[in-house]
Amino acid sequence: MSQVVHPPESVYNLIPREEVQTQKTSRYVSKYRPIVVHERKSVKDDMRTMGPAKVEVPSPDKYLKKHSKEPKLPEKTECTKKARSAGTPQPTYVDTSKGHKQLLENSGLVPKYIKKKHYGEVPDYLQQRNEEERQAQEEYDNFVREQRERGAMNHLSDEKRQVILQTLKKNWDQLHREYQGLSFVMDNMSKRSHKDRLEVAMKKLENDIKLFERFKTIYISNN
Repeated sequence: MSQVVHPPESVYNLIPREEVQTQKTSRYVSKYRPIVVHERKSVKDDMRTMGPAKVEVPSPDKYLKKHSKEPKLPEKTECTKKARSAGTPQPTYVDTSKGHKQLLENSGLVPKYIKKKHYGEVPDYLQQRNEEERQAQEEYDNFVREQRERGAMNHLSDEKRQVILQTLKKNWDQLHREYQGLSFVMDNMSKRSHKDRLEVAMKKLENDIKLFERFKTIYISNN
């Protein structure tokens, strides 16, 4: 609906108009406001923005001098000079292609074992093993001596030992050549049993070869 606009000079303007007063709603105020205001005033620092009331006036003799606020280094003494000359760089090593460095002292590359207390001494387990071998050899020598005294054993000469050793190696080479010629596929019982027999025979020859190579003095029975 359009509002009727009256010209300034109108009869309607002579009629007194009633003033319409609009009532404003009251603003919301929390009931805890007085408590908050009181706590705020109680913890507020005094002279927070203006500073203390009285400040000591600087003396005219204590004016700011040049370089007075720069940090001062400690004076050099004999101890500091010796410490500086003795500060040699520690040896390092590079462990990557990008130049990463590690201290060489604790890397495990420096032979520190020569500085150990028991360096150069035979370990206890080696002494025990040597003692066991000595006792076993002594028992074997006593047994051989008794058998020789009874005439039940004869000493094998070095020439015969070499001949027997070469014969054992030749037999092993023949079995190994035959073993290499076996079929790759073991599809029946006869092939598998033949392969097992060759392996057993080669293993026995290997033990005999080790025996003749290890012991230079060998006794054989007369029976």
